Amino acid sequence: MSDDRADLTKRPDEVASMFDGVAKRYDLTNTILSFGQDRRWRAATRRALGLRRGEVALDLAAGTAVSTVELGKSGAVVIAADFSLGMLKAGAQRDVPKVAADALALPFDDDSFDAATISFGLRNVNDVGLALRELRRVLRPGGRMVICEFSTPTWGPFRTVYMEYLMRALPEVATRVASNPAAYVYLAESIRDWPDQAGLAAMIADAGFRGVHWHNLSGGIAALHSGIK
Repeated sequence: MSDDRADLTKRPDEVASMFDGVAKRYDLTNTILSFGQDRRWRAATRRALGLRRGEVALDLAAGTAVSTVELGKSGAVVIAADFSLGMLKAGAQRDVPKVAADALALPFDDDSFDAATISFGLRNVNDVGLALRELRRVLRPGGRMVICEFSTPTWGPFRTVYMEYLMRALPEVATRVASNPAAYVYLAESIRDWPDQAGLAAMIADAGFRGVHWHNLSGGIAALHSGIK
């Protein structure tokens, strides 16, 4: 069993290797650790993006492409992009377009997509501002972006319980179900280190998006942030 894990410096090679190591049981582990909330969050992301038939969308940090399949229910053409080849390989049975791509240097022309999304991946890049600017670059004028990411629970007592779960229970559960439990120690650390809803909204606005707003999911465990190019 691999014990590869990244740290909060988020070196791209280490992050990619870590996700390669968890790819085999990634989807199952996510469902267990989120108590099934991951399915609801994917559906909420699809609704927030508002895709229409005939549009072309980018699903960045798509992993095994389970999120891409959900987005494709809209009738849009959705491209799965990820820099972990192990994750893309683990999703090979999902019949959607897949591209190996670095969030900090997307291999797409300017103004290529009607919409773009990144779910639980922005937190793993080591230059969030650059990743946001890259997403904006590849969007067409008026294009929509939605970010689904872990966030900060809004109710104090729940926030305390949640942080306790992150730092103690989550790694323990991961030991039983994940293919690389050590990676989930990084997961807990990266969530705790991530900005709250207002902080991420400010970063999105700084990257040039307009109309930035957010919507909490599951009491703020996750949040959807939206913006327009």
